[in-house]
Amino acid sequence: MRAIADRLRTRLLPALLLAGGVALLGAGLLSYASGVTPGPSAQALASYRPPPTIDPGLVLPPGGTAAAPTPSFPPDRVSTRVVVPRLGIDLPVIAQPPNAGAFPLCDVALYFTALGQPGSGRATYIYAHARVGMFLPLLDASLVANGKSMIGDTVEVYTSDDQLFVYRVTEVRRHQRDLVDALNDTQGRLWLQTSEGPNDSYPKLQIVADFVSSAPADPFAAHPEAHPRQCT
Repeated sequence: MRAIADRLRTRLLPALLLAGGVALLGAGLLSYASGVTPGPSAQALASYRPPPTIDPGLVLPPGGTAAAPTPSFPPDRVSTRVVVPRLGIDLPVIAQPPNAGAFPLCDVALYFTALGQPGSGRATYIYAHARVGMFLPLLDASLVANGKSMIGDTVEVYTSDDQLFVYRVTEVRRHQRDLVDALNDTQGRLWLQTSEGPNDSYPKLQIVADFVSSAPADPFAAHPEAHPRQCT
């Protein structure tokens, strides 16, 4: 167990701190500059393609073991694009490149490598800044009647093996400070996250969506070109 814990501390994003079996929000994954304040200047990075394989993750839910992929799940599948049609969200999805630092990149969404991918039977966790052109519409909608208007919204996630997964929003969770439910999710739901404030002292917004269907996708639609920018 000590070896697993040491590996977790060195491999996972700095944001995920496991203390007493509870995933607490920290800096990194769960702390972004918010759309409510001007963002820092952005430095261009080279275009980035998602890696051919995913990190299988070693996150152990309290009292249990990491969920294994279903036999039919392609081990190299990763999320490549997220679309929320009604809110005008359409972003390439990548993993945070190792050389990009801990602060999440701009102009893309990011998938959390310690959790699952669509069809794996685990939570798919996708996060982005609450800024114009990113996940700001989620934050804006959450401020009106606790985000009631988002319930029932369709969310589309494309994957690297040319599949389209469709989800329907069932929960809007404001002021969140942990990832416990996402870590324990065995229903294969989609979790979207963005910030509620300009620094890591603020809680986060989580949008939870249930799986509806999947189907083959147009390869062009499934592989948008990503142009991430470094926001530090």
